[in-house]
Parts: sequence; C-alpha cells; structure tokens
Amino acid sequence: MNNDDKNKSKLRSAQWFGTADKNGFMYRSWMKNQGIPDHHFDNKPVIGICNTWSELTPCNAHFRDLAERVKNGIREAGGIPVEFPVFSNGESNLRPTAMLTRNLAAMDTEEAIRGNPIDGVVLMVGCDKTTPALLMGAASCDLPTIVVSGGPMLNGKHQGKDVGSGTLVWKMHEEYKAGNISLQEFMDAEASMSRSAGTCNTMGTASTMASMAESLGVSLPHNAAIPAVDSRRYVLAHMSGMRAVEMVHEDLKLSKVLTRDAFLNAIKTNAAIGGSTNAVIHLKAIAGRMGVDLDLDDWLEGKEVPTIVNLQPSGRYLMEDFYYSGGLPVVLRRLGEEGILAKDALTVNGKSIWKNVEEAPCYNDDVIRTFDEPLLKHGGICVLRGNLAPRGAVLKPSAASPHLMKHRGRAVVFESFEDYKARIADPDLDIDENSVMVLKNCGPKGYPGMAEVGNMGLPPKVLKKGVKDMVRISDARMSGTAFGTVVLHVAPEAMELGPLAAVEEGDYIQLDADAGVLQLEVSDEELKARLEKLKATQVIVKSGGYLEIYRERVLQADEGCDLDFLVGCRGAAVPKHSH
Repeated sequence: MNNDDKNKSKLRSAQWFGTADKNGFMYRSWMKNQGIPDHHFDNKPVIGICNTWSELTPCNAHFRDLAERVKNGIREAGGIPVEFPVFSNGESNLRPTAMLTRNLAAMDTEEAIRGNPIDGVVLMVGCDKTTPALLMGAASCDLPTIVVSGGPMLNGKHQGKDVGSGTLVWKMHEEYKAGNISLQEFMDAEASMSRSAGTCNTMGTASTMASMAESLGVSLPHNAAIPAVDSRRYVLAHMSGMRAVEMVHEDLKLSKVLTRDAFLNAIKTNAAIGGSTNAVIHLKAIAGRMGVDLDLDDWLEGKEVPTIVNLQPSGRYLMEDFYYSGGLPVVLRRLGEEGILAKDALTVNGKSIWKNVEEAPCYNDDVIRTFDEPLLKHGGICVLRGNLAPRGAVLKPSAASPHLMKHRGRAVVFESFEDYKARIADPDLDIDENSVMVLKNCGPKGYPGMAEVGNMGLPPKVLKKGVKDMVRISDARMSGTAFGTVVLHVAPEAMELGPLAAVEEGDYIQLDADAGVLQLEVSDEELKARLEKLKATQVIVKSGGYLEIYRERVLQADEGCDLDFLVGCRGAAVPKHSH
C-alpha cells in the first residue's frame, strides 16, 4: 500500500465516497450534480465549512464572502470545501435571548458534523453565542477543527468621538432618563454606532469569545482582533482553510488542543483583557463537551491577573485600536513573561501557544498596558458565595465601581423583568443610591434562557441626582458591553427556588467582592420557611416544543447552562448508511 492509499484509508469521508458499490455510487452521484469531477473524490480531505451566515445576525452577515476565502485556502492545500449552514444564533434580534437557543445551535452543529462526509471542520463564528455553540457541537464530535471569527466592526464615530457598540446604548439611555440629553440626541447616535460589517467593537461578549478561541489555541494568531473589513481578515480565513487540510493529515483533533491548560490560559486571558462575564458560562459548557474538568472556582486563577487591555467598557479604546496595537498575541506574550501562561499548550497551527507569541511586538502601551502600569491591578472575575448564592455568583471588577465593591444595602426587589420595567420609573419607588436592586426569575429556566437583563438601568430619580452606579443582583446575565457593580449568575436561580427567590423588600444584603461574599441578612430558619412557602405555591409552566425540553433539562449557571444530556464527547464514528 503506497502513502496515498494509507492516507485514503484514514479519511473519514472515504467511507462515503471511497467505495465501488451501490452506496458509493449514490453518495458520489448526487454530489456530482454540483459539477464536482471524479478526481475530487480520490484521496482528498473533505473540509466542512460550518457557516452561521444570516441577514438576521448582522454580526455575521458578511460571512458569505469570508467563507469563499476559506474555500480558496482549502482548495490550495488539496482539500474539498463543502459549506453548510447551521442555526445562526443572533444576539441583536433573537428573542427572548440567543442564550435560549445556544444549545439548539450546538445540537445542530454536532449532528451536521457527525452525519456528513467530513474529515475536518472550519467554524465560521462571530456573534456572541455562535462561537460557544459551534465549539460545543464540534467538541462533542472531536474532529480536526479550526475557528475563523468574523472580526469586530470599525470604531463607532459620534460627534467627533470614538464610541463603542453596545456601551454607547447603555450610557446614552441613562443620560436620556436622567434628562441630560433629548430624545432626538439619543436617536441621532443610532447610526453612529454600527458603521461597518462585524461584531461589537468593544470588549463585549463577541470580542471576548473570539479572544477565548485564540487563547484556547483553536484559531490562528490574530484571529480575535483583525477588523471585519480589513483585508488581513480575508488572508487569515484563507490560511485557516489551508491549515484545516493539514490538520486532517496530522490527525490534530480538537481534544489535543482543548486541554485543561488551554482553559486555564483562557481564564487568565479573560482577566487580562477585561472580558465578559458570559465567558464563565461558555467556557464551562465547552469544557463539559470535551470532558475537561473545569468549575467556577477555577476562575480564581484569574483573580490576581491585572487587566492590561484598555478597552471599553472597562477602559477607553476599541477593538480596532487593539489590533493596531498588536492584538491578543501581545497580551499572551505578557502573560507568558510573567509566568502566568501554560506555555506548552498546543494550538491548531501545530505550535505551542508560546512559540506563536514569544516575539509579538506592542505598538501602543496605552492600549495594551504593561503589568507595571495596568488598567486594573486585580482583574478577572470575582466569584461570590454565601447564603444568597450557595453555588456561586460572579461580578466583573473592571466594569464595577470601586466604592461599591464592599457594600451593605436594603433590598429593592423586582419579581420579574416585567415587574422591574413597570416600577423602575415610578417617582414614588422607595429606592436610593444605597439600595441594592434585586431581580428574580431571569435565570436559565426563569426568563427562560437567562437574558442579558442583569445590568438593570438605574431609576430616573437616582440618575437625576448624578448617581451613575448602584449594586444590582440577579440570576440573569449582562452584555459584555455593559458596565456597573452588577452581581450575576446567582445559582441556584429563583425559578429553581434558590435563596434568591426568598429575598423580600427591605432585607439587607452584604457584598464583599474582595472576600468573595454575598450574604442575605436573614437567619437560616427564616430563609428555609420562606422557601417552603414559595414551594407550596409554585406553578410549573408547560409550553411544549424546544422551550419545554430546555426548561426541563437545562443546567444551572455554574454548570454552563448546557442541556444535561448533551454534556460529553460522543465522537464522530461514522453512522450507518442512509440507504
């Protein structure tokens, strides 16, 4: 047997296209209606391009062109590109939240990869949930896999200033509610925010997850930050297509890259970039699919890591500036020089993560700070526990107000997001800047889907006093573009009758972020009695369809919010024939 024959016997796609029988005839014949010649079925790796293009997902609306660049790279390396769509989980339009259908998109991805004649996969991702969803699905199959992100938008421009997508909305809406700007001024900013193709240009969840992909080693260097419309994004797509073919020949499966060291590198990177709290849930879900042990306490690995990336919402600049300053390789280099990075972690280009970044130059030390002059000395994610969150909650220090990181206040309770919206603007609402805003029933089962409503806007009566921040607590998430002293992901959630469900108006709550404490000043006996009373009156909602499956089987925030039956790697064994 010559080398070509040996390689052919290894190709997964050969079990569809490599046999001289009825089944081989059928698989090849129908593919040939696309004008594919005979020799393309002879010993060429088939690379699936898993595309989340959709005009309803504006972050990913440029993916048709980007996918063509991937195809060019695959062909150049001697592979066969086959593009296929999966559920496009668009954050900006999809209701009630894209988080509800993240797991559905992961299921779509997993079954599309496993059931088709594919030897390797290129994941086309961008918008917040598309990155974790496709990585979750691919991890459950464990084929050679590489990520191509769509890239961030160009900097927003408003009234001569750079403005950040998402962050601008939250800030200007608060200014409007405070009476500092007119409705017309608020609306005029709308067109200024999103002026090119791509994802949010702040260090929101999309940019965070693109950075997580690069720090995990599942993308080529610079994937995280090249702007969507920069020609270098097309080059990266081309080179990723070429690399996917090589990965098949090398049998470089996802499990060789997504190790525990890779996840710890990502956690530390998230601290250094001031990344989104949503990464906590997504990394846990990806690790769960890969069979890697990762839990909430592992985020303490990033607690002492300084935030060195000076980007909105934590800092000043935007993703375009980040790339021009050297991008994520500079951050990884600085982590490595401080002895924080697991340098031997393998990446998809076949090199260690340290080999990729050890000479990365920085062109602007104000955008990417040194460890001696960080944006925030202790970044990362605060993990909070106490009788209010026995399984944990999180807070992002780089987006919070230092004077509120240790706070005691009287609870003002909203039983649902609808309750919050109905009451927050009431001038008679008994609330002041020292109060603690508590929002219930917005977790995975409660909303459902755990929407990004945790960063509740402040009441107008407080905003008009010039107050910019208050402590807020919920079982919800918040956008990575948002800011404030916001406690999120309280577990168990209120709908599961976690202690959050028992908080009553006027209760006092203590937050000590440095000590990792979130405590409700109610005795254990009183808390138990309140929860028993709630349990006796709880109504179980039955909705049918995917929503009912989701509510019955979704895990809590500390477990990654995957569906319980999807956790684990099921591999990519070739299924039975279809005829």
